[in-house]
Amino acid sequence: MVIATVSLCIASLVLLITWLKLNPFLAFLLVSIVAGLAFGIPVERIINSVQKGLGDILGSLSIVICCGAMLGKLVAESGAAQKIASVLMGIAGRKYIRWALLLTGFIVGIPLFYAVGFVLVMPLVFTIAYRYDLPAVTIAIPVLAALSVAQGYLPPHPAPTALIVQLGAGIGKSLLYGVAIAVPAMIIGGPFFSRIVRIKSAVKPGIFEVRTLSEEKLPGACNAFLSALLPVILMLLSVFANWASKNSIFFHKAAVFLGEPSVVILLSLGVATITLGRSMKVKMTQLMNMYADATKEIAMVLLVMGGAGALKQVFVDSNVNRELADSLSTLSIHPLVLAWLISATIRVCLGSATIAGLTTAGIIGPLMARAHMDPNLVVLSIGSGSLMFSHVNDPAFWMFKEYLGLSFKDTVLSWSLMESIIALVGLAGVLTLNYFL
Repeated sequence: MVIATVSLCIASLVLLITWLKLNPFLAFLLVSIVAGLAFGIPVERIINSVQKGLGDILGSLSIVICCGAMLGKLVAESGAAQKIASVLMGIAGRKYIRWALLLTGFIVGIPLFYAVGFVLVMPLVFTIAYRYDLPAVTIAIPVLAALSVAQGYLPPHPAPTALIVQLGAGIGKSLLYGVAIAVPAMIIGGPFFSRIVRIKSAVKPGIFEVRTLSEEKLPGACNAFLSALLPVILMLLSVFANWASKNSIFFHKAAVFLGEPSVVILLSLGVATITLGRSMKVKMTQLMNMYADATKEIAMVLLVMGGAGALKQVFVDSNVNRELADSLSTLSIHPLVLAWLISATIRVCLGSATIAGLTTAGIIGPLMARAHMDPNLVVLSIGSGSLMFSHVNDPAFWMFKEYLGLSFKDTVLSWSLMESIIALVGLAGVLTLNYFL
């Protein structure tokens, strides 16, 4: 009965978003209230549950996501991402062009939101396709595979960061595990898969353009790489410092504090404001306007996360999540595979990796604790499932189709298949790590 009720809630969420075209945030709120009534929460406490869930998730993530958006905007607008791409292209040449694109997508994808990274790299894809007379689709797949992997697996992106908070994982360890799984996933889904794709783009290079800067206006290569990758560098350093300082209470506490995601992203943004902003003669008012624009772009992302947190809290307050865990624990499916399946199912139904991940976290949390699973692996299992089979209900599907001028069939055979490969390799990587750890 519990599984049927929760399934009905998720199905209602799917219908509200896909059929009635309701905003996902409003859909989450509506389903949360109805779910509270269905699960027997006293009427006067339902709104309290919704408010608590929304507040908890936003309170823990607002700093990371907003500052991460500001950093991404600065990396894009300052020309740092353009510089990173040009340096890697110059090193690689034609023979290793797909590998250079893969690395470009991964580096650029760490600080940038997917849509921003997509628009940023597509002119590069068309330029290379024209220069080396290669099909644009086979050039696009490696760089977009890396962008997808960064979005689904690695903090400080919204969904992985939110999962880390909800499931009590460690951001440093999740990042290390995530990179270990991301590398084979994006290699198989990127350069390897692109070599067997036999689809040609109908769009000529140069049709889609974004603002590019002249070489003399770009930051230096070291500046661009260090500024863009500083969040990851600081996270990894915090893991090492945390381990090395265990014999000193003061330094251990300092390492823990400096390893907090909010502190990491604030420090990174502060440094980038100087290295990519003020040192490049950008006025402070211009920088602040840029940051304000960045927060406007991710406002709905924050609200959707808050809505997912509200639904999760309703599950918690009604004890449905525990009953659900009892029911699911009787299934002869490995908990990591189950987490992946739930996330993948919601992703296919809704098209949103973020919604799929956050909704799954609310369902799988209690089961994870009972099965004594490593929360870092659960985060990655859910994250990989949330990338499964992007199709017509995912805006990225249409971006890929329209930018490359593909038919519906060719988009499925290239983009959708690439995303599915990434998701399946991610699951295999999680199970492999679980076996050895």
